[in-house]
Amino acid sequence: MAFPRPRPARPELPRQRVQTLQCGQGAVRAARFNADGNYCLTCGSDKTLKLWNPHKGTALRTYQGHGYEVLDAAGSFDNSQICSGGADKAVALWDVTTGQVVRKYRGHAGKVNCVQFNEEATVIVSGSIDSTVRCWDCRSRRPDPIQVLDEAKDGISSVKLSAHEILTGSVDGRVRRYDLRTGQLCSDYIGSPITSVCFSKDGQCVLAASLDSTLRLLDKDTGELLGEYTGHRSTTYRLDCVLNELDTHVGCASEDGHVYFWDLVEGSLALSLPVGQGVVQSLAFHPRLPCLLVATQGQVTLWREDTFQPE
Repeated sequence: MAFPRPRPARPELPRQRVQTLQCGQGAVRAARFNADGNYCLTCGSDKTLKLWNPHKGTALRTYQGHGYEVLDAAGSFDNSQICSGGADKAVALWDVTTGQVVRKYRGHAGKVNCVQFNEEATVIVSGSIDSTVRCWDCRSRRPDPIQVLDEAKDGISSVKLSAHEILTGSVDGRVRRYDLRTGQLCSDYIGSPITSVCFSKDGQCVLAASLDSTLRLLDKDTGELLGEYTGHRSTTYRLDCVLNELDTHVGCASEDGHVYFWDLVEGSLALSLPVGQGVVQSLAFHPRLPCLLVATQGQVTLWREDTFQPE
């Protein structure tokens, strides 16, 4: 007779603060893990970009080259390059080891809110307050974007990429998904300005945060509303939403100094994490571990699960 399999352990959420990075960059506009989660990038209002090992709390390098606040950054899959976007309307491509700007892409008419690499790090996709998403070829010397997506009626607040899709959130209240294989655009109307979007790990769902203090989970293919999550405060700022590493919980930054997590299926509030005073500027969830980066004011904190033992 076969014994029943043991029930899988309940997924753990990050509850204990294990590191605090005093970034020294003015206000931290974004904190982002790299592809494997070993390092992170912080974007400062003092025009700098910094590379850290957040697990040890060490700063590794500072990148200077933007003319104004840096608003978002992303690392390539092999950690050799960084892309960043800023309030100077420019998208920059950096060499990680030399710290130099390899290329600067100018074409946006307003500040660049969000940047992402494609999987091979051959294309940078940037979204701007000018209502466009632009795709830049990293290997070519041409100054023009290879594609401009201008369907949005207001600023682009968030961009995410999968293997063959571009997902955008816009202040016009729409989540748009461009399928690059079929050349189709799917648009879902939320109604309230979107502050952040992301794919679930299994690629079946889309999570969208908006300025009506609501987080919504949508079926990617049908646009059906699968879940609504409320309890946080989001009325003014561009706040990040995340899914944890197992897709069991959804999380969102809040203007009341907390980070909130809800059970994805039940919709019940699972955790309210008191992070600090003021608005939580940015969130990033580790790709494989119950580990969270949180930016508030001039610092970034790293949170782990209760059972985690720091070395």
